[in-house]
Amino acid sequence: MADSVLIAAAESVTRLEDVAGKVLVAGSHGGVIAAWYGAKAGARALVLNDAGVGKDRAGIAGLVYLEAIGMAAAAVDCMSARIGDGADMLARGVISHVNAYAALCGVVAGQSCREAAGRMRAASPPRSGPPPYAEGRWRVAGKRPEAGGPPEVWALDSLGKLEPEDAGRILVIGSHGALLGGRRESALAVGAAAAVFNDAGGLREIVRGLLENLPEAERLGAAARSRLLQDHTYMHRLRQLLLDQPRPIISP
Repeated sequence: MADSVLIAAAESVTRLEDVAGKVLVAGSHGGVIAAWYGAKAGARALVLNDAGVGKDRAGIAGLVYLEAIGMAAAAVDCMSARIGDGADMLARGVISHVNAYAALCGVVAGQSCREAAGRMRAASPPRSGPPPYAEGRWRVAGKRPEAGGPPEVWALDSLGKLEPEDAGRILVIGSHGALLGGRRESALAVGAAAAVFNDAGGLREIVRGLLENLPEAERLGAAARSRLLQDHTYMHRLRQLLLDQPRPIISP
């Protein structure tokens, strides 16, 4: 029966086609929300990126989360393959963490992702759909546009919570900051004033990419300098500070 189970690669668990019943190798981080997306899509087993593991082991928390439904899951070392690129993970990834159900299939740390995915074809299907999980978004600072002042600051659990109204805002997003499959068109879909992502253990890959493409590094630097001079000098901050102060009330 395992021979009939297919292996599928995807750039992100938010952009899946028909993966039901397949072993899914997805470029997303191994957090709970990514695990939820993969299980919700009906994957038989799941391989994600450990995203550097991170604070409170959030980068692999999805592996334990999936044990509740008996789903085999593993993560590759973020330094062995590019995050946001399931095909690269399948080709070069090295397993760093596994859950109990993946271990039952013979998956262990140090295996190639391709071998691990092959072994997970023998995994039993999950007992049920994933436990409930809700993403969120919150305004944490700044005034609404009609009130004037600096841009609003919003915190988003993931890119899945992005809205058209986020244009012009400063966004702090729990997702990794990689381009999906290395494609620039997969970057932030709105014109935010600024965005902060989780580096997901991929800083070395980012720096290496810029060093190998100096024209792109210079273009990004020039664009950042232009935006800084246009909207974020000390004079801009001083003007906003003065304009935000309440006008004095002068009694006759």
